[in-house]
Amino acid sequence: MVEADIIERTDTEPEVAASRVYEIGYHISPSIKDEDIEKVVGSIRSVIEKAGGSFIAEGAPALARLAYPISIKENGKRVEYDRGHFGWIKFESSIEGAQAISEAIKRNSDLLRTMIFQTVREDTRAKIKIAPLREVKRTDVIKAAPRRAEESAPPVSEADLDKALLDITGE
Repeated sequence: MVEADIIERTDTEPEVAASRVYEIGYHISPSIKDEDIEKVVGSIRSVIEKAGGSFIAEGAPALARLAYPISIKENGKRVEYDRGHFGWIKFESSIEGAQAISEAIKRNSDLLRTMIFQTVREDTRAKIKIAPLREVKRTDVIKAAPRRAEESAPPVSEADLDKALLDITGE
């Protein structure tokens, strides 16, 4: 069924009631119609709001090929999916709120798989870097190739042109 995990800090400092930043990644079933995907995402957002979470950032779901097929039980039968609409939401919540969100998300049958983990507030997506063009300095002199002299044709008279046209057309 739907799997969800919350990764907690493993340090030994005492628990603080302060908010932490979490990110939820999810795969929506490809059997959900495109117009209904926003409703599923809206249900995830409402679960976060009900648990006292506040939104930081979001990635809209897009159909993606899965690394491996996911098999779930749907309407009493086992169904295997090799695609899913992947999306993510970054939010701030208390530990108890994140646990409540995890439990509520597990019950959503429209989701193939979910994962909740603690993260940082900053944007951690990889930036695309364009390599700068390297300037190459040449020390040798580039020599121009010698040009060929154009052949000049002798001027042609109109009488010669008319004669050539008559020969071609055969008149």
